[in-house]
Amino acid sequence: MTATENANSMIRLTGVNKYFGDYHALTDINLDIPAGQVVVLLGPSGSGKSTLCRTINRLETIDSGEIYIDGVLLPEEGKDLAALRSEVGMCFQQFNLFSHMTILDNVTLAPMKVRGMSRKDAEEEAHALLRRVGIDAQADKYPAQLSGGQQQRVAIARSLAMRPKVMLFDEPTSALDPEMINEVLDVMASLAAEGMTMVCVTHEMGFAKKVANRVLFLADGKIVEDSTPDKFFSDPESDRAKDFLAKILGH
Repeated sequence: MTATENANSMIRLTGVNKYFGDYHALTDINLDIPAGQVVVLLGPSGSGKSTLCRTINRLETIDSGEIYIDGVLLPEEGKDLAALRSEVGMCFQQFNLFSHMTILDNVTLAPMKVRGMSRKDAEEEAHALLRRVGIDAQADKYPAQLSGGQQQRVAIARSLAMRPKVMLFDEPTSALDPEMINEVLDVMASLAAEGMTMVCVTHEMGFAKKVANRVLFLADGKIVEDSTPDKFFSDPESDRAKDFLAKILGH
C-alpha cells in the first residue's frame, strides 16, 4: 500500500473474514472510508452489520485480513492496540455508564487514566462536551437519574472526551423510547456536520437519508451494495436490498 493510496483513508479493511465456529459472519470485506465520511450500515438481522462495526476496533477479532486506522495497522493485542483503540470511540445499544459514578466522573475517567490529563483540564473539557450534547446541567447526577436518551448522550460525550479520530455507533437508539431517539440522532448529525468520520449501524432510515454520505447494504456477511443514500433508497440494485426496503419502508 503506497502512502498516496492511503493518504485520505481513515478506515481501511482488506480481505477481512470472521467466523463464529462454522458460521462465516464476514466474507472477504474490502472497505475504504475516507476521513470525514459518514457511512451507514444497513441490512437484515444477522447480515454482519454489528460484527463489521465491532471489528474496526477489534472488539471482535478477525480470522484473516487487515484493518488500518488512519494508515496504521490495527494490532491484535497489547499496548499498541489499546493506544489505537483510544482513537476509535464507540457507542452501543446499552450505554455502559458506570452507575456508581456521576455523569461528570464518567466523562473524565478515561482522559485522566489513559491520556494523563489533570482533573481540572478533564473537567473543563467534560463540561464543554456535556454542553455540546445538551446535558451539562445533569453533570452531578448519576446515570439512573437520567432518561435513556440523556444517558446515551453522556455515552457519546464520554467517547468524544478521548478525542477520537473515528466514531462507531452500533444501533445507539434501538433501546430508546421513540421520543428520545431524535435527541441522540441530532447529536450524531451535529458530529457528522463537524467532519467526524463515522460508521453507524442503525434502523433509522431518515437519519441514513439525511446524514450519511454513503450506505453499505450487507447480506450474509457480504457488502452487497455500496452507494449514496439517494441511489440506494430510490434505485437499489440487488433483489436483497429491494426486499429489505419493501419490508422496512412498507410499515
